[in-house]
Amino acid sequence: MGRFGRRRTPVDATRYAVGLDRLGSQDIVVLTEAGSARRVRIARHGAALLSFDAGVAGIARDLADGYRDAAEVAMRPGSRFAIMAPFAGRIADARYRFDGQLQDLQPGVTGAARASRHGFVRDVDFDLAALDADDGRAQATLTTRAIRPQPGYPHAIDLAVTFTLDAGGLTLEACMRNVGDRAAPCFFGWHPYFRVADGEVDDWQLQIPAQTLIRTGADLIALAGAEAYVALDDAPALDFREPRLIGDSIIDQGYTDLDADADGRIRTRLRDPASGLAIAVWQERGVMHAFTADTVSRDARRSVALEPMECMADAFNRPECAAAIRLEPGAERRFRCGVEIEP
Repeated sequence: MGRFGRRRTPVDATRYAVGLDRLGSQDIVVLTEAGSARRVRIARHGAALLSFDAGVAGIARDLADGYRDAAEVAMRPGSRFAIMAPFAGRIADARYRFDGQLQDLQPGVTGAARASRHGFVRDVDFDLAALDADDGRAQATLTTRAIRPQPGYPHAIDLAVTFTLDAGGLTLEACMRNVGDRAAPCFFGWHPYFRVADGEVDDWQLQIPAQTLIRTGADLIALAGAEAYVALDDAPALDFREPRLIGDSIIDQGYTDLDADADGRIRTRLRDPASGLAIAVWQERGVMHAFTADTVSRDARRSVALEPMECMADAFNRPECAAAIRLEPGAERRFRCGVEIEP
């Protein structure tokens, strides 16, 4: 798709609108709600969300800790709001076995340089497949055919991600379709960073409705077999089943066996007790990975990454995930998640 003119708005409705803009050299999509401060900005590069503005106590506030400028969009420090496909998180030693065949995502690479994480689309310029708005919502669908046979991944997946801004908040719906001639391993994840106040995260409350912690080694890869799973009754330092202050906790953990609310959504909640501002990151299944951003290259511990993922990291190497990641030729699978602002 070619370059966009500045502020050209293809769809403009009474309440919601969707338009196109620029951030330096980067093309972006803008979803807005008329008469309110709510606005979402998404870069075509990586389909990375840049901001989520909302009116809080009459003041416009950006809840997203996204990339600040075009240089950051290109360099993607911290993988902020990364779309992760066809896998999320890390793959141990960049190797896995699927249908009896050993695959190497980094042939010829040795030692500490071997690392594969967060899939293949963080540096892809997504195409704009659809823009739409009406009195009920603003919506943009971004697509890519970049997931194609390559070293260690002899498969072809078409990916579409639809962002919807409506009265309920922001929703992402990912659709992965296997357009190859063989079954493929794939799953979806999202890597958003949120902030509910200025300053560090220590004074914020976190609630993760999980029963089980995914235990990892020093390489952040889950331990083998059943050793990877620890009941949160046995891990009190990382137990956030009830809302509590993050304090000095350093979190870079996956959580599973998630409990859904009555409407079927699983909600991980982040709240600033001082202001009462709270958000819920929701998903319909999968795991939640929480990260207090202690090791990011800028603004450490000033936001929390709450990552809804269809499967756990290194799922390509987990026998218990084999059915969940398998996508047959011609089949498609969808994953929905999003963020709500809670009263």
